Amino acid sequence: MLQNKFVKMGLIFALLSIFALGYPGKILEEFDLEYSCPTGLTSDGTNIWLADRKADEIVCLSRKTGKKINSIPSPSYWPMGLAWDGNNLWNTDEKTKLIYKIDPQTGTILKNLNYPGKSPRDITWDGEYLWVADNQQNKIYQLSTTDGTTIKSVPAPSNDIRGLAYDGEYLWCSDRMQDEIYMLSPESGAVIIITKAPGPFTRGVTFADDFIWAVDYQNDKLYKLVHKDSEKLHKSEKRSAKIRYTHQVKNFGPGKIKTLDVHIAVPKNRNSQNIENIQYNPKPNFVNDRWGQKTAHYHLKNIKPGKTINCVMTTTAKIFAIRHYLFPEEAGSLDDIPQKITDLYLENNEKYQIKHPFIQKEVNKIVGDEQNTYWVARKIFNYLIDNLYYERVGGWNTAPTVLERGNGSCSEYTFAFISMCRAAGLPARYVGSAVVRGDDSCIDDVFHRWAEVYFPGYGWVPVDPSGGDRQTPREQADSFGSLSNRFLITTESGGGSKTMQWTYNSNQFYTTEPKTKVYSEHIAEWEPIR
Repeated sequence: MLQNKFVKMGLIFALLSIFALGYPGKILEEFDLEYSCPTGLTSDGTNIWLADRKADEIVCLSRKTGKKINSIPSPSYWPMGLAWDGNNLWNTDEKTKLIYKIDPQTGTILKNLNYPGKSPRDITWDGEYLWVADNQQNKIYQLSTTDGTTIKSVPAPSNDIRGLAYDGEYLWCSDRMQDEIYMLSPESGAVIIITKAPGPFTRGVTFADDFIWAVDYQNDKLYKLVHKDSEKLHKSEKRSAKIRYTHQVKNFGPGKIKTLDVHIAVPKNRNSQNIENIQYNPKPNFVNDRWGQKTAHYHLKNIKPGKTINCVMTTTAKIFAIRHYLFPEEAGSLDDIPQKITDLYLENNEKYQIKHPFIQKEVNKIVGDEQNTYWVARKIFNYLIDNLYYERVGGWNTAPTVLERGNGSCSEYTFAFISMCRAAGLPARYVGSAVVRGDDSCIDDVFHRWAEVYFPGYGWVPVDPSGGDRQTPREQADSFGSLSNRFLITTESGGGSKTMQWTYNSNQFYTTEPKTKVYSEHIAEWEPIR
């Protein structure tokens, strides 16, 4: 009986390990290879096929053990990528710049195609066409198998792409310098998911049994990785820090400051941060605005000339880098959004002006009848990449003004993004933060604000539209659904309130005697906790 009990427990743990695999790219198994220069990788539905440039072989491997079953000679002298079209293998060759169609039983070359680019790396099959990654031209080509005609090309996600695979809906691509794997839209090349590569030089990738398989050129290993599972958010890179935020007000006279009200936004626990302790000096009262934002409230009277007031909030926190793994089909539609969210976060006001003719016209043009919440947000994000550039010109102008002008600060990018999302029916809000600037021990007096959008399948997801103003699709995508561990988020708002108005981190109201000069500044001091 006891033995049966342990057998049952073992089966339960095995099932739990299967159904709780983790995030995309998580290593499930790894196998040592007997080949020292592995390049391309593909699957025929039963086994894994591997190309090796030193051995000049294409090798059939067992998916269970990673061991060699048999091999055929490579068609030329520098085999790179491999693809399987359901019946035959396709191989790119670096030396000849040809793509070979190969009989997997005999190694007979059935056909060759001229490659239109410069440096053919990995190759994959989408059911009709071949796709080839080119790391010199930073492109991914879709090619006809009839004569090699280019059907289309999309930009590479980064600057040194190597592996390439197709999962039936999306392309997956590895980068050797970033040590990352990306999920791409085959329509545009837009990077949707970023995950870590399993090794230091991931060369070939493929799919089998709904898992990602990858081969690493440097450590000569074959990896089995999670493709899609229930873990939608991953935390890493914990930072422990003490952040002293000071709202300072100086009275340069000659009269008194009759009344002074200071509000400091109180940070709370979020996916990216655990608040361990908050201390205040002096002691404040606490109030909440209509968005639920809690502030430490200081009310002072009759502040004499020459007097300096310091309102200080010291926060001890653990802060994480976070990454959402956003599969668009799991994000949900606009119709799936709860009413309580739409009631709050589709509101119009003077900063967003979602009914403005320019906003309405541009949203109708770029979003159209799109209902998927991910693609609504991503199309607007891409529009801002194409139509704005980052520049701090002073002030926080309204969304239509910023879009028509063509540039803006982080806050103005955020207002424009929120305006367009709300005009399209997608709830959006903003968050504000203090930021690590360079060293772990530093001072921030610039701060940063970005947006969050609501996806029914994921909840609130960070989108930094000003961060999209970068060169590569990978760098742009890093601002959609992820955060580094540099931010203490203090403020969460739908826009405008009696306490914080349109500011973040802190705000102030005062009255003075005539001709009184008041100066204020706000500083966040970061101190690492070892």
